[in-house]
Amino acid sequence: MSQEQPPTDSIREEYFENEATGVETEEEDGGGSEKVQPWDPERIRVHTKHFSLRQVVDMIEEKDIDIAPDFQRLYVWKDRQKWSLIESILLGIPLPTFYFNEDKDGKMQVVDGVQRLTTIYDFVRGEKFALGAVDYLNDLRNSTFDQLGATFKRRMNNTQLVVHVIDPQTPYRVKFDIFRRINTGGSPLSSQEIRHCMSRERSRTLLANLAASQPFALATGGSLYKHIRMADREVVLRFCAFSMFGSDNYSAAHSLDAFLVRATEKLDDPAAFGDEELAALDAAFRRAMRNAYTVFGDHAFRKWPLDNDRRNPINRALFEVWAVVLAQYEESVVAAGAAELATAARGLMTHDQEFIEAISQGTGDMRRVRKRFDSAAEAAKAVLG
Repeated sequence: MSQEQPPTDSIREEYFENEATGVETEEEDGGGSEKVQPWDPERIRVHTKHFSLRQVVDMIEEKDIDIAPDFQRLYVWKDRQKWSLIESILLGIPLPTFYFNEDKDGKMQVVDGVQRLTTIYDFVRGEKFALGAVDYLNDLRNSTFDQLGATFKRRMNNTQLVVHVIDPQTPYRVKFDIFRRINTGGSPLSSQEIRHCMSRERSRTLLANLAASQPFALATGGSLYKHIRMADREVVLRFCAFSMFGSDNYSAAHSLDAFLVRATEKLDDPAAFGDEELAALDAAFRRAMRNAYTVFGDHAFRKWPLDNDRRNPINRALFEVWAVVLAQYEESVVAAGAAELATAARGLMTHDQEFIEAISQGTGDMRRVRKRFDSAAEAAKAVLG
């Protein structure tokens, strides 16, 4: 392979639980360029609390505990897993600990233990499913919570849950890092799934609406529809972050995760980012998606060199760059120069080795972020003015 050809043969699509995700594997680490920000131990506040199962169910119902109902991967347990958990509780087997994030209003969001709590809540108050093929309590098969005897109801309601609560005094970025460190379960959450669990309704609603929009579906070819790893919300958030702060301010965040955490905080704060700004960001995103499809068609946000028409997976770095750049142009202007801009963009992915590397390796490196944004902006300016 010559130095001028992009490494299309090495493009790897992400898989999760043996299922293709439609997104190219991203190598964010630029070989040690990302700075590690040490914690200030005095600012970390983690308390261990004990709640009865009934208390927790009441708090979920009263929305004092948020189990993030729009979390894509929230509820992937099979029936047998649900039955086994409920049977374990009825047998008096202690449950593993939970991790909650507490916000300044005293409400708590579940970061570790979402599926367990959702199962518990649905059995007691929600869907009220019936037990199936349990291992020991065969007499309880086909029983709902309401059909349990008083002894089993009491045992379940009185079950003690051990919860580690990270309180509001702990900085948001530190909370994110804590949850990422303890996130080692059977199907660990992605960074965006952790951000989602920690965020508030304002940012979650914006990301969900834009990820479900028709322009986004068209530009991405439906590849990210209800994405199992929340890559749909992540790329939308990346657009928001670079649109709000600009690529020139990326270096102050020291890492992509920190940059996106900062953006989430701002989106969740009406005082820092008002409703009019939110509406303008929404409109800019939709315009960017329409423009991207006009220019790239079915190859939008995918590697597409001049000598290869293969339709590759979505590339996150290309998404953030072209979405932010194309949002700045009126649709009529883009339509007039679409073919020429597509050729110029494909040229970058064919002949500019630095650009190719900036969208392929170490994508979180400050220099590579600057390279890809500068190159795309210059190409757009040369064609569109």
